Amino acid sequence: MSDGMKDKAKAIGKKIKGEAKDQWGSATDDPQRKAEGKRDKAKGEAQDTIADAKNNNK
Repeated sequence: MSDGMKDKAKAIGKKIKGEAKDQWGSATDDPQRKAEGKRDKAKGEAQDTIADAKNNNK
């Protein structure tokens, strides 16, 4: 598996983790957990963009 694909898999994991935290924060009315989820999703999106760039450069 190439580095770009590994990064892509990690990015997807972060986005899923972030979505879960976001939903949990909404369900439990926990604004801190919701914010953590949004932050994790944003990190995942950034990592996904980097992975795409790595894959496109090959």
